[in-house]
Amino acid sequence: MDFNSRFRVTALAMLIGAITSGYWQVAYADDVVQFNTQFLDVKNGDRIDINRFSRKGYVLPGQYSLQVVVNKSPLADEQQITYLSDDDNPGDTYACLSPELVAKLGLKPEIVKTLQWVKEGACLKPGQLDAVEISADLTHSQLNIIIPQAYLEYTDQNWDPPARWDEGIPGLLFDYNLNGQWRHSEQSDGSDDHDISGNGTVGVNVGPWRLRADWQGNYQRDKGDDYKTSRHQWDWSRYYAFRALPQIHSQLTLGEDSLSSDIFDSFNFIGASLRSDDQMLPPNLRGYAPDVSGVAKTNAKVTISQQGRVLYEAQVPAGPFRIQDINESVSGDLHVRIEEQNGQVQEYNVSTASIPFLTRPGQVRYRMATGRPQNWDHHMRADAFASGEASWGISNGWSLYGGAIGENDYQALALGIGRDMAALGALALDVTHSSTHLPDNSAYGDGTIQGNSFRLSYAKDFDEMNSRLMFAGYRFSEENFMTMGEYLDSLEYENERTGHDKEMYTVSYNQSFQDIGVTVYLNYTRHTYWDRGTEDNYNLMISHYFDIGDFKNLSVTFTGYRNEYDDETDDGVYLSLSIPWGNDSTVSYNGAYGSSMHSNQVSYYSRLNDANNYQLSVGNNEHDASVSGYYSHKGTWADVDVSANYENNQYTSAGMTLRGGATLTAQGGALHRVVTPGGTRLLVDAEGVSDVPVSGYGAQVKTNAFGKAVISDVNSYYRSQARIDLNNMPENAEATQSVVQATLTEGAIGYRHFSVISGEKAMAVIRMRNGDFPPFGAEVKNARLQTVGLVDDDGNVYLAGVNPGERMQVSWDGAAQCEIAMPDPLPKDRFNGLFLPCQGAGQPERAPKPESLIQEQTHRQMPAPDLAANIATPTATTLAEQPRK
Repeated sequence: MDFNSRFRVTALAMLIGAITSGYWQVAYADDVVQFNTQFLDVKNGDRIDINRFSRKGYVLPGQYSLQVVVNKSPLADEQQITYLSDDDNPGDTYACLSPELVAKLGLKPEIVKTLQWVKEGACLKPGQLDAVEISADLTHSQLNIIIPQAYLEYTDQNWDPPARWDEGIPGLLFDYNLNGQWRHSEQSDGSDDHDISGNGTVGVNVGPWRLRADWQGNYQRDKGDDYKTSRHQWDWSRYYAFRALPQIHSQLTLGEDSLSSDIFDSFNFIGASLRSDDQMLPPNLRGYAPDVSGVAKTNAKVTISQQGRVLYEAQVPAGPFRIQDINESVSGDLHVRIEEQNGQVQEYNVSTASIPFLTRPGQVRYRMATGRPQNWDHHMRADAFASGEASWGISNGWSLYGGAIGENDYQALALGIGRDMAALGALALDVTHSSTHLPDNSAYGDGTIQGNSFRLSYAKDFDEMNSRLMFAGYRFSEENFMTMGEYLDSLEYENERTGHDKEMYTVSYNQSFQDIGVTVYLNYTRHTYWDRGTEDNYNLMISHYFDIGDFKNLSVTFTGYRNEYDDETDDGVYLSLSIPWGNDSTVSYNGAYGSSMHSNQVSYYSRLNDANNYQLSVGNNEHDASVSGYYSHKGTWADVDVSANYENNQYTSAGMTLRGGATLTAQGGALHRVVTPGGTRLLVDAEGVSDVPVSGYGAQVKTNAFGKAVISDVNSYYRSQARIDLNNMPENAEATQSVVQATLTEGAIGYRHFSVISGEKAMAVIRMRNGDFPPFGAEVKNARLQTVGLVDDDGNVYLAGVNPGERMQVSWDGAAQCEIAMPDPLPKDRFNGLFLPCQGAGQPERAPKPESLIQEQTHRQMPAPDLAANIATPTATTLAEQPRK
């Protein structure tokens, strides 16, 4: 392409930019804009396709595929928007907003009821809402709608009203979490222990319904000099289905479940439940999730379970850990098991009692359930039951809450009141009365017994002190008071008690001293029983951040703990010093001193990139030297954690965790990482282009061989984005749309596609059969209707993303006029200019061979024919009828 041609293409870009910015517009009384096309210095100036820019805000009648943007927030999918002539204002057009589109705008119900419709109810009547602005930005394929907040439901920066929630597409999913451990003893028996365990979820999505089945399994094999044992277990731990009910901000669940309650203890049942879902509220109004902390003496496997059902399982490196990603819907007591690679085991319980049950003024939060209680292996345990509870915001700061649960031989009634005392914190007090008819010879007594349980909860943020105190409750239960779970245990274990609660209180305190760089975290739980020993759990963590000379952001942490469980006590302290070493590395010292063992360890940690990190350690346990390593990889297909330990004269061990999943839909599928088994995910489509780097809020993934990838770090009911990393795109691939977003309901499989052009780049000249060429500004579009080039005044075009043998449309005057075909194979000198005949509709021709193109290129050195005499641009149907000049 010569200098003049390049200048004219640049001039076209300048013109379009000037027009869309308004800088070169000349407005008259009727808002008509006229342009002097001589400004472009192009041949045949009357043959320029810029009619769409000749009226301010004017859009030609027709149908457009546009991204709808409401108050600068784009809706999930592109919409087909039809522009119609305005009967009341001849010469003007307006966008036809369909009832389906208006329903997604998030208007208040009382506003929707007043709306008027035209075109037999197909279009919203324009101009009926004051201060609402609707404008098309065709250069960015957008329809911008500005709506005053007074017309809209509540919105948040990252939260959409229910009208914009997406239920996703139908599909299948299989999520897994596999753990493998091997340990070889150096002692006299020389035993080898193998342990493989796993859990996960299989699911089907159909419309708004999520069908799920949770599974868990374990295989153990022990081999010594004179023995060999093995055992295995497999269980479908839960079958259930759920769906969102956005109209009432609730979730309906059918099948096997655990009772979710802020008042009553949890137990397993099969039946149905309906509960208001805090996840459907804006993020700053959502509820509480439990926090589990502890200390691993070596690389270890942490398992958190409830009622025999595994909720969380993962490998953790040696040292203190704090798990904060337990699902916020979990309530009741959790059992924590820390299995060290040296064979030792720690166990204790953690209460997930929530902060005071307060509700906003005028609102009601509720939970209801009914069904049959069952144990962990799906056996029924009692007659049918029903339960219900609610919290009502009486006024500003006051909430009244209570509930009831009943079965033939068990009934309980609770009533409580909560108060937000502003500067003094939040306080809640409730009392529960139970009446239980026990079977004969029960370990809890005979006949009908009645008792009361009292609970006091308190929480307070001290903002001026950067601290938070949560006294999440003191609870005292009389000896004759029974929970539903204890009643069920009395039926299954008639002659023994499994733990009859007496007192329980938990204190959590977090304090930050920013001036001196010190943070203190304290957690204490005490649990007493009428029929067995007391359980205590202490955890104190003190961290100090400081600088020494050229070393910045050093930290030292002291952790003390004590666990008393099942008449056994395990206590100790943990000391760590961390020194940053470069940008992504750390050198640290860790010392553990406890009742069962002492150890010292020096470690080197390095973060290779966003997806990979590792840690190497050397030290001693008691009197024996040890070496260990830990590696973590967040991959496109799965997350992998690998660890290994060697202790001289003691043991050698290794462990691995593999977390991943597979999602399959009619739109395609992919293997992927998993954040929450069975949870929400987003399937993205790069239009068949592989190795496109895509990220959400976690590690980056790449599209598979079919151009698909699954983003699993998606929060339900939260506006989430996925974006292409434009700096690391594959060669010969370009993204014309690199960001998508979605607000998905819980468990949904969302689907979004990026506009990606893949292929070679080339320079070409386009000629029609009569020797003419398309008008200046005509668009070349591929089979996906993506614009891959703009024609200049000599028919020259720079094409991006073309492939051998591909056929593309050439469009002007708002429609496809003819078709070109790329040669197969593409010539190596394609940047010297390919000659591409443009065929009329219904007149296919074979793509020219590369040799003829080169020969044709030599003839193109002759002056182009002067077609200025043409009165009008010929259409595709008339091209063949015109004689070649």
